[in-house]
Amino acid sequence: MLTRIPLLLIPLILFNIGLFGMAGAAPFTQTLFSVQMMSGGTWAMSWGDLLVLIALLLLFVEIMKSTRSGAASIVDHLLSTLVFVAYLVEFLMVAGASTSLFFTLMVIALIDVMAGFSVSIRTARRDIGLG
Repeated sequence: MLTRIPLLLIPLILFNIGLFGMAGAAPFTQTLFSVQMMSGGTWAMSWGDLLVLIALLLLFVEIMKSTRSGAASIVDHLLSTLVFVAYLVEFLMVAGASTSLFFTLMVIALIDVMAGFSVSIRTARRDIGLG
C-alpha cells in the first residue's frame, strides 16, 4: 500500500511546511552549510537546494516504480498526475509558491508524470509485439 503513495508528495509537503510554518521568513534561502573549496571558492547549500536534491532522488525512485506493470501502475500514474495538478494549482494560486524553487519542484513532478506514462506505453507496446 505504501508503494502506491507518490513520493513527490514529500517535497510538496516539506515546501508547504516551510512556507506556512515559517510565516514571513524565507527558510529556503537560508544556508544549511558551506564548504571552502581548494579553488578558494565557497560552495554553499541552502534549504531550497536540499529540497531539490531530495526531489530528484525521489524522482529516480518514482521512475523505477513506473517500470512495474499491472493494475497498480495505473493507480500510481493517476496519483502522480494528481500530485502534479496539486503543484500546478498551488503555483498558480498561492503567492508564496511563485518562486523558481517551487517551479523546479513542479517540473520534477511533471517529468515524473511524463516518464511514468512513457515507460508504460513502451512496455505495453513491447508486450503487444511479443503476443
